[in-house]
Order: sequence, then C-alpha cells, then structure tokens
Amino acid sequence: MRKGLFWHYLENSTLHPEVVKEHREPCSTLYIRDKRTLLFEVTYFKNRINLEVFHALTDGTGATEFLRELIKNYLCLSHKSEGLSDISLTDPDITIQDQENDSFSKYYTKMQKPKEKKPKAVQIKNLQRETGLLNIDERILSVKYVLARSRELGVSMTVFLTAVYMMAIHQEMSHRQEKDPVVLMIPVNLRKFFPSNSMLNFFNWIEPGYHFDKGRDTFEDVLIYVKEYFNTELTLEQVSRHMSELVALEMHPVLRLAPLELKNLCIRAGAYYAEKYVTAIFSNMSAVHMPEAYSPYIERFGVFTNTPKMELCVCSFEDKLSLGFTSRYETTNIQRNFYRILEEQGIHAEKPEPEYPEPDVPRKLKVRIFHIYSFICLAAILAFIALNFMFHPKTHWSLFTAAGIGSMWLATWIGVSKRYNLMKNLMWQLILMSAGSFLWDLSTGWHGWSVDFILPAVCISVSLSLLIIAKIQGQSAREYMIYFVMSGLYGTILPLILLLAGVTKFQILSLVCIIVCSLILLSLLIFRWKELQEEMKKKFHV
Repeated sequence: MRKGLFWHYLENSTLHPEVVKEHREPCSTLYIRDKRTLLFEVTYFKNRINLEVFHALTDGTGATEFLRELIKNYLCLSHKSEGLSDISLTDPDITIQDQENDSFSKYYTKMQKPKEKKPKAVQIKNLQRETGLLNIDERILSVKYVLARSRELGVSMTVFLTAVYMMAIHQEMSHRQEKDPVVLMIPVNLRKFFPSNSMLNFFNWIEPGYHFDKGRDTFEDVLIYVKEYFNTELTLEQVSRHMSELVALEMHPVLRLAPLELKNLCIRAGAYYAEKYVTAIFSNMSAVHMPEAYSPYIERFGVFTNTPKMELCVCSFEDKLSLGFTSRYETTNIQRNFYRILEEQGIHAEKPEPEYPEPDVPRKLKVRIFHIYSFICLAAILAFIALNFMFHPKTHWSLFTAAGIGSMWLATWIGVSKRYNLMKNLMWQLILMSAGSFLWDLSTGWHGWSVDFILPAVCISVSLSLLIIAKIQGQSAREYMIYFVMSGLYGTILPLILLLAGVTKFQILSLVCIIVCSLILLSLLIFRWKELQEEMKKKFHV
C-alpha cells in the first residue's frame, strides 16, 4: 500500500511471501508505514495454519477464499502419496478482472435521503489490559445443536447469537447505563445482495440497538426485536441505501480534493467519534466449505479480528462452530455470560486448550530505550538551564544548548520513525538540516554559512545518496521516482531563488548543486519519462 497526494492506493508487489513459524500474538500489525511488506502473512504453529490479512486488502470473504486455496494446495502437496487429487475450488469462468473489480463503484447509486441521527450506545466499562495484548477467548459449539435451537425459536443462527450477545452485555450493565441502547455492529456480505465475484472489500454493516429500560429485558423480547430488525434492514433496498451512503463520502467532490494527511486526521477523528454509537461488534463469517476429500485432514476453521472494543467472530466447518471473542479488556465477564446463556438454551460450549507461542518483546524494548533517550535529553536541558541560572544568570547560553539538544532529538526521532524507508528518511533529514541551519545562522547574527555551504552541500549529498540507495537496494523506478523528483526540485529551485535574490555570497557550491539536481531531473524526463508519468498519475489521482 502506497501513499498518493489524495489517497492511499494498492500496487502489485515483487515481494515473495514466506511461511514462518508463528512468533507474534494473533492480529499483530501487518501494515507498517514506510516499510515494504505484504498486506498478508502466513504462519504456522504445531498443526495450525494461520492467515492474517490487513483489512484494506480484502474482507472476510476474500480472506476465506484465499485460505481455502492455501489449505487445498498444502494438503495436495503433503498427501500426494496418498492419492489426494487437486480439486478446483473456483469457477473457471471467473477472471482476474472479476476478482479485482471495485463492486462498490459498480453498484453505487446517488441518493438524497438524509441520514437518521443515531443514539449514543452503551459503552463497556472495563479496565484495559496493562500489557496492551489482545485478550482471546475461543470456544467450539455444535452447529447441529445451535441450528436446532434457532429453528425451535423461529430465527436464523445469526439472529439467535446476536440476541445472546446483547443479553450477555446487558447482564454487566448498571441501571444508569440502561438509558442507552446496546448496539452491535454486524458486518454484511454485500455479495449476497449484488452479483459480484470481487475479492476486494465488498461489505457494509447494520447496527441493531436494543433498549433494556422499557421493562422488556427477557431473552424472548430481545429475540423478537432482533428478528424484526434483520427482516427490515436486510433487504436489497435498505442494503443498497446504506452502501450508497458509505460510498457517497468517497464520491464527494470536496472530500476527494482534500490532501491525504487531512483525510487521515478526519478519518481518525471520525472513527473516535463513531465509537460512542457502538457497544461491540459481531461478525458471522458463515460456513467454510471444502471438498469431501479434504475434510478428514481438517479439524476446524476459526477467526479472530483486531479491535479496540470487544468483537465476536463466528465461522463453522462441518459440525464445529468456532466462536472467537477478542478484546483489550482484562475481564471476561461478558464472555462468561454469553456461554452461560447458551447453556440455559441447551447448548454446551467446549473450550479448546489455547496454543499460542510467547510473543516477541523486542519492540517494547526499543520503545523503552527511546523513552530513556528522550528522558536523558530533557534532563540535560534542565541541567544546563540550572547551571546557566546559578553561574551566568546574565547570559542565556543554555537556550543554545537546549536548541542543540532539541535538534539532535528531533533528528533521532525522524531517523527512528522513518527507518523503514531510507529515501524518505533522507528527504526529512534534508528539510530538517537545511531549515535548522538557517534558524541557527539567523539566531547567531546571520553570517550566510547556512545558504552558502550547508544547503547546497546537503542537497548534493542527499541526491547522491538516493542514487546509491536505489542501486544497492535494487529498487524499481516506481519506488524511487518520487524521492528523486522531490530532491531534484528542492535542490534546484531553492538555491536558484537564493542565488537570484542575492542572498548567496559564495556562489560556486550553489551553482554545482543546481547543476547536479537539474541533471537528475533531466535524466528522469529523458530516460524514465513513462515511469515518471505513471507515478505522477498515481500520486495525484483524485
């Protein structure tokens, strides 16, 4: 995933995935800004195969289809000697273009109906885990028993489990909290409503919310409400309207022209604001089907998702219904209530022995080292200020030392935060060093050394360093193009303006800088025009 001026965009990668032994907690970070990584990961632990997928790449349906193909290929290779044959899992008429279609745009219709105002939802008030690790609770149910009980009650399995989930949350609520509804966010697979074979994201969600303060707090009351809500909302008309409301944000002409960084801020703020309208999340991935020949080698499928709240994910394989609760909370009372209600409904939940490796801890160690470094920098600044006040109160030399330490800390912070992309790191250091030297020169009486020597020297050094990095790392033109353009323009335009304005006194170094950076830009225009054109088109796509 790469950054443009207005949007992130996905691009084909030359990286080859490697299957490794599981070494991190489930649902760990896959997308690391500036790091060249794939948006999925395949690992194993004992007899378990794990597939982790970043949600920007696909949704649950796309991930399940990939996992099915992965399992099939693994079994065919592992049990070839037993005569296990390769059975196709997909329709041969489905093309790559079908799988990569943007179905949101295809089925979007403009609607003018205003959005309804949502009520605030009950929020789960539990202590966050000190470690920050994901709390995982997995249980196995019998599909046969859950379906039988659901049919007795005249509802679907999803409606039944939704009602159980709401009741489990209600049992942990205070009387004051009952003034707000329990609202569950439930993803909906849009492929069930629109003909689509896309493996990209194509889902929306519904948000049933139930008030427990109206004297209707029995399981039957909740079940009737959820059933009616599903019947009302899960129609083609309603689903189409909800989907179009979502896509309309992307289609808005003003929002499309907003810079990406501004969009990111708005998205984070919107996500934080939207959290108060949802209590928890329930995702039913439905049944996973495999050919009968492969079934004896597969015990079950399970699914977890990363969440800042609490989420229940469900999927089934043959008669095993896997339930996976994930949360960032210490307590598991809601999970306990959920399984206790199931027991009351005649459904027993089996708890498998959790098998996970100990997660790596180097990242925490690195963060701690940087915190210690920051503390030492602040302590040094305070110490110099104290010495200045005690021995030389009439001078203010401690301000210069503080600025120097601050500059050193800032350069280190940029170096650490941008360590995965050396070219971007260099561009940030170029701006920091040229701006910092200019401010130092200005604050010490302006001698011109910042524009005569530092600026052109740094521009030339960075431009040559970019060439060396691109050669050593074997990067393609699309990966280094934007940084060459940025450094070339910066090293040509800024020194030229200072030169023409008469600010630069020692002109030879500035002229060399302008020539070197201009040649880099010209070489891109002459030898890499096609790649440059394609890259700029992607970066500036609205």
